[in-house]
Amino acid sequence: MNDLRFRLADDTDLPVLVRLRDDAARWMLARGITGQWQPGELDEDHFRRIMASGEVWIAEAGGRPAGAWELWWADEDAWGPQPPVAGYVHRLMVDHAGARPGTGRRLLRAAEQRVSAAGRAFVRLDCLAGNAALSAYYVNDGYRVVGHKAGKEQPGGVPKSFTLLEKALQVGNEG
Repeated sequence: MNDLRFRLADDTDLPVLVRLRDDAARWMLARGITGQWQPGELDEDHFRRIMASGEVWIAEAGGRPAGAWELWWADEDAWGPQPPVAGYVHRLMVDHAGARPGTGRRLLRAAEQRVSAAGRAFVRLDCLAGNAALSAYYVNDGYRVVGHKAGKEQPGGVPKSFTLLEKALQVGNEG
């Protein structure tokens, strides 16, 4: 179960992606994180749209999904117009029922490697402004807070405020 494999998601993965997202939302709610994600917010159409304009990655361990994430090449809603210097990680999801500790960081490393291999110098992400534990998780992983975005539109929901974080990468570094 230690060996994670990463691959691009396809249409056959849509039900798995929705389940991972809903399970992650329930995991957050069970820990008192109430403002970030809600079960049922995103459906297969959401992930299909992301696959058409960006990338959705699945991590598997022992032939079972261990997690997933979205990788966008632009995020004007949060970051405004930007030169093409970054990749934007969204919806980092870990299957907490079956994944080993440290899986989230391994997913981040894989996302960072993909962004670097694409020749981009930064990986960027955002998290709910009030989620101090998640902000600390990213800061402890080498990300730095570079700003805040108030009133960011949400899929099927009320706009929320986010903390913007980024990490500098070694461009072209595959390892």
